[in-house]
Amino acid sequence: MKTAKQFERYCKGVANHHRISILLLVSKNGGITLDGIVGSLNGNTKTISGHTHKLVQAGLLNKKYQRQQVVHSLSPYGNKFVKFIQSF
Repeated sequence: MKTAKQFERYCKGVANHHRISILLLVSKNGGITLDGIVGSLNGNTKTISGHTHKLVQAGLLNKKYQRQQVVHSLSPYGNKFVKFIQSF
């Protein structure tokens, strides 16, 4: 069981509609790059990059460097939050 502080970190990670959209997109397209996320959401690269950074800090996204690309995937807790979001 997670502590209240850890749960707060996860909740703050998804406390933005852009971040929720990113989580749902990554759940459908595992291994998506930042450029892929920006293209799919029609967003600004700097804005989307900041949101993915916050999701990584919250422990909901994983990022892996492949050459000059950064590939994003859901963490185990990211999967749980996606299931929680989809239940609404």
